[in-house]
Amino acid sequence: MAWLHIRAPRGATPTATSKCLCGRDVSAIGQRNVLALIADHEAHRDLCPLRTTQEGRNAA
Repeated sequence: MAWLHIRAPRGATPTATSKCLCGRDVSAIGQRNVLALIADHEAHRDLCPLRTTQEGRNAA
């Protein structure tokens, strides 16, 4: 459901994009920002509304 696309050509500035079926579409440019996006993408897996279960929630 979520994709992380990283480009790091030799000698060029790395870029990354994190996309998810829930509507998430975040990009980063530069090594520090790409590393932060990787960590954020991993955290999103636990927080994504499409991956969280509805068990234990009260009906509306």
